[in-house]
Amino acid sequence: MVDVFDEVEEQLRSERYRSLAVKSLPWVAAVTVAVVVGVGGYWGWTSYQTTQADKASEGYQAALETAQKQGPAKAFGQFKTVADTGAKGYKALALLQMGDIRIEENKTTEAVGYFDEAAKAAPNVLLGDLARLKSAFALMDTASLKDIESRLTPLAGEKSPYRVYAKEALAFAKLQAGDLAGARADFVILANSLDSSTSEEVRQRAQAAMQLIDSGAAKELGAAVKAAAKLPPMPPMGQLPAGLAPNAAAAAPNAPQ
Repeated sequence: MVDVFDEVEEQLRSERYRSLAVKSLPWVAAVTVAVVVGVGGYWGWTSYQTTQADKASEGYQAALETAQKQGPAKAFGQFKTVADTGAKGYKALALLQMGDIRIEENKTTEAVGYFDEAAKAAPNVLLGDLARLKSAFALMDTASLKDIESRLTPLAGEKSPYRVYAKEALAFAKLQAGDLAGARADFVILANSLDSSTSEEVRQRAQAAMQLIDSGAAKELGAAVKAAAKLPPMPPMGQLPAGLAPNAAAAAPNAPQ
């Protein structure tokens, strides 16, 4: 009798397990499919990004060659095509080039827009801060001191790669706005700076500006500002985002400023 009950109980357990398996099967299958799709999707997306980066590299190099042979303006459309891709490093580089071209054409507002867009797209600090610096320099003659300070102050921090250029630009912005005392104090710091990033040219310009202020000839500001507005070149390829092709990097330092 006991054997009969055990057999019936065993059958019932088997039925419950089968029922549970049948009910669970769709969920197990769904999880398996999700894992497969997730892995496949990640691989596909990575492959897509690599393909986009390769295309952007080729397009950027072609645009640089056009700029060198036919002039930057002729390459504007090609740079725009690169900027419309999803490859962030080349997008930022192309936008910087487009901004430079518009500066040469005296289209400051449009240039600032491209520089600001490049700063947002930049995948690292070097490219991002370079774009922000270019934007601030482009506005030096038209924007208010408050606007210039809001753009340059974050770039003047001790860890910023372009801190010296930002500090110098801030000093000239103050000079241009008539804050002679504030400008002179900034130039004194630059002229005596022990920062290894401070070049001899920067020190000389700071000393010249101090003499300009001390002599009362601050009205000769226009030439001084233009002399100071020398931006650093594009960063070397070793400091650009991983994945940028060497052929594009070799040409980057030659980009129009």
